[in-house]
Amino acid sequence: MNQLQKAQLFKQLHLQDGTFLMPNAWDAGSARMLSVSGFPAIGTTSAGIAFSQGLPDYEGAVTRESMSDCIRRIAAAVSLPVSADLEAGYGIEPRQVGETIRLAIAAGAVGGNIEDFTGDSSAPLFDPALSVERIRAARNAADAAGIPFTLTARTDCYLAQVENPFSAAVERANRYREAGADCLFVPGISDPDIIKALAKEIDGPLTVVMGLSGATLCVAHLAELGVKRITIGGSLARATYGLIRQAALEMKEHGSFSFANQQIPDDELCRFFSSFANT
Repeated sequence: MNQLQKAQLFKQLHLQDGTFLMPNAWDAGSARMLSVSGFPAIGTTSAGIAFSQGLPDYEGAVTRESMSDCIRRIAAAVSLPVSADLEAGYGIEPRQVGETIRLAIAAGAVGGNIEDFTGDSSAPLFDPALSVERIRAARNAADAAGIPFTLTARTDCYLAQVENPFSAAVERANRYREAGADCLFVPGISDPDIIKALAKEIDGPLTVVMGLSGATLCVAHLAELGVKRITIGGSLARATYGLIRQAALEMKEHGSFSFANQQIPDDELCRFFSSFANT
């Protein structure tokens, strides 16, 4: 399947009935393991990619060039559509966001998200008018690439704890939709009533993130609430690092190795990854 075909398939997932789960990978190995489990698409996780390089999860810790290289390796490793976590677009100005989209497409991505989080605690979200222009620039760059790129606009109203986060999220999401976003992403919510209301008030497919501590909603319940797409962000990567920390403590404090009971045998992993040799 070439990039155009992947892009068409990914776009269709957002237009057809039903809800789909798109787990997030941070390298070629995790992407390949997820790809054989029946998911229709894979997302990247900027957090997981940062952690895999020994870096914290905030924009700028991993350069745009390094992130593009990671996206390229993940997209090349699987035959599924890959949507890239592009954080806040690696720049404030709309032209910088547009260039980030161009680079993501060149790396093999067929979708990507741009968030409105600034990283500045005194002004955590970009000004609404600027945010709209950033999404519009992303849309223009995607359209110029010649594939039906699925653009996701993310608003961090809940994570940033802005005043009246529901109304702010709805207003921003709908303005981003008008600017060309195909999908709207509102992270940081686990209350089913809020999710249902967002799905109703936002004029476009809604994405939420699961896998956070304490979240109990399942795919079937989220489908009933009107969610179109579910991601898991960096939660799988964090769980992996949780296992590493647990194993380190066990070895250091007890001198034992029971963590190895959870491993996949070497020959099984070798056979698994060898199966991709001709794909």
